[in-house]
Amino acid sequence: MVRRFYDLPSLTGLEVFEAVARHGSLKLATSELNVTSAAISRQIKALEAQFGVPLFIRTGRGVRLTPAGTELYASVAAGFSRIADVSREIKRGDRSRNVTIATTDTTATMWLVPRMPEFWQRHPKIMINHQLAENSRHFRPEEVELRIRHGMGGWINDVTEPLFDDWLYPVCSPAFARRHAGATTADLPDLPLLDIDWVAPDWVTWEQALLQGGVSARSFEARRLGKFSLAMQAAAADQGVAIGWHRMITPMLERGELVRLTDLIFRAPGVYYLTWNRGHGLSPAAELLRGWIHEQAEAERSRPPPVEASGV
Repeated sequence: MVRRFYDLPSLTGLEVFEAVARHGSLKLATSELNVTSAAISRQIKALEAQFGVPLFIRTGRGVRLTPAGTELYASVAAGFSRIADVSREIKRGDRSRNVTIATTDTTATMWLVPRMPEFWQRHPKIMINHQLAENSRHFRPEEVELRIRHGMGGWINDVTEPLFDDWLYPVCSPAFARRHAGATTADLPDLPLLDIDWVAPDWVTWEQALLQGGVSARSFEARRLGKFSLAMQAAAADQGVAIGWHRMITPMLERGELVRLTDLIFRAPGVYYLTWNRGHGLSPAAELLRGWIHEQAEAERSRPPPVEASGV
C-alpha cells in the first residue's frame, strides 16, 4: 500500500472542527453543516483522540478553544480560506474583473453605493459584489477582499489604511426644529428621541451622546429602530430627534431633509478604515477599487468640518 503523502487527520473532521471553532457553538455548527449534534461530537472526539489533547473546553454558553485548538484553528482557517479563494478564482475564470467588498449597511447605502456610478464609468468591466452586515461575525472573510470598517484600528490579521474620521450631532426635520426653536442640549431628554437598536460595539446611543453634552442622571424615553438609515428617515419624517453621523448624512443635510438641533457635537469614537487580510494579496480589481476608495476618502476629508461646539 502506498503511504498517503500528507499526514493529515480526517478532512471531514477538520471541516467540523473549523465550523465549531468559528461559531464557538456546536448548535450553530450543526445548522451550518446540516448534520446532527451527535455527528459533530463524534468528529471532534475522533480528532482529539488522534491529537491526544483536548481541542475545546465546554462552557455554559458553548465552547472555547484550548491552546492546542487555537493553534490548529489558525492553520485550518487560513488553509480553508485560501482553498476557497482559489476555487472562486477557477469558477470566475478572470479574477482581475471581480472584487467583493464588505461594509455595514449604513456605510454601503449612505456613503459607498451613492458614489459607485463614478467608479463604474471609469471601470465598466469590473464587477463589484457587496456583503452587508453590522457585525463582523456575519461576514464570510474568505469571500471578502476589501472591507470598510469603523473602529480604533489594531486588527492584527488585517492591513489597515485610514480613510476619514466623523462627528456626531442631533438632527431632526426642519419643521421639528422650528417647533422647538431655542432648544438646548439639556432639553433633549424631554423631546421624542430616536435611538438605534445596534449590534456594533462602537455604536453611540443617546445615553452616551447626552453624557457627551454634560447631561446625566436623567431618565428619558427613546423609540428604537433597527437601522441607522431608518432612524434618519424617521427624523426627516418629523418623528423626533436622532443622532446623525456627519459623513453619512451630509447629502440629507444639503437637500434640506435634516437639520441640526442644539449645539451638541462630538467626535465619533473611532475612524473609518479600509482593510484586507494580511495574508492575501489583492486582485487587480481590488487594487483598482482600493485606489478609487482612497480618492473618495480624500474628497471627503477635504469637505469643511461641521461647526463644533467649544471644547470639542
